[in-house]
Amino acid sequence: MNILLLHSTYGLRPAVHAAADRLRAAGHEVRVPDLFDGQTAESTEEGRALMEGIGRDELLRRAALAAAPLSEAGLVYAGFSLGAALAQDVALADEKARGLLLLHGTSDVPGAVAPEDLPVQLHLAEPDPFESEDWLNAWYLRMLRAGADVEVHRYPGAGHLFTDQGLDDWDEEAAERTWRVALGFLDTL
Repeated sequence: MNILLLHSTYGLRPAVHAAADRLRAAGHEVRVPDLFDGQTAESTEEGRALMEGIGRDELLRRAALAAAPLSEAGLVYAGFSLGAALAQDVALADEKARGLLLLHGTSDVPGAVAPEDLPVQLHLAEPDPFESEDWLNAWYLRMLRAGADVEVHRYPGAGHLFTDQGLDDWDEEAAERTWRVALGFLDTL
């Protein structure tokens, strides 16, 4: 399976490379673009500043450009937090998308998309400071109405980016469960 894996507002950190290596070890081809041109952040605030300095539209353009050479053959889009939101946006615009793996984030669902049975798996902390219950309920219903096949996995007590071993949010048990479930999901695509 070809996978495009997009980083969070912290940038292309060791945890993203470790995730890509885990996916490769399971037999997948993984591309990990650096949407921040080598910049990384040490805090959420620094990450937001990087994101705002580049601009969401430019980040979306960069993600789409990274996907373009791979999308013809069918691509699984994946990402962490901001990267998950960008992955969702690009995947919903790609009629050949094979799947969508969202870790720690979602994006608004445009009314004009029809992903026709696109397999989607979402992994989130419960509660998540960036994904309120009302938002998630509305997101889930919009994705179903758009035709996506959605699974949601919640991790009580975990921090927002609980799969990143280099952050305070790290939760080893939740991260291992996430990867076990995610790899199973990818095997079905």
